[in-house]
Amino acid sequence: MLIKIIVVGLLAFMVYNLFRALFTMNKNDPNKPPMSKFIGRRVITSVLLVLLLLLGILTGVITPNPSPL
Repeated sequence: MLIKIIVVGLLAFMVYNLFRALFTMNKNDPNKPPMSKFIGRRVITSVLLVLLLLLGILTGVITPNPSPL
């Protein structure tokens, strides 16, 4: 259950950074942080999410759906 909460939290953080980048791009204020900062956070979060899922599958904490063969 803990891994599911972490996955949902990371996904919410990704969406948050996506919208922050959108608003930064639209305002184009030179005093604010650049859009690439938020996009970079989103990419790092997605890498962490994939690694967490792979680690969970390899350790047996997460069981993937069986193949439909």
